[in-house]
Amino acid sequence: MSLGLLTLHIHLPGCVSLKEKRGRLKPLIARLHREFNVSVAELDYQDAWQEAVIGCALVSNDAAHTQRSLQAVTHWVETNWPDVSLEDDQIEIIG
Repeated sequence: MSLGLLTLHIHLPGCVSLKEKRGRLKPLIARLHREFNVSVAELDYQDAWQEAVIGCALVSNDAAHTQRSLQAVTHWVETNWPDVSLEDDQIEIIG
């Protein structure tokens, strides 16, 4: 069994309120969950208007599959979600 954790540090340019930030993050989180079947949550910078850290978790029976799937999430965010800027990403595989 393999557990993978992807953390995405993203920048939300132009956000001027927490309400606007939530409005932009909520569809992204829902789409990642639906497209990649991963658990997704906002992990940090809840009070910052233009920054967020999103965590994605995936459990699988193959570490290589977990790695590829989480890399696909990162690539998808970079190419398909133009209103966020990906500052950093980190993948951790356990098992």
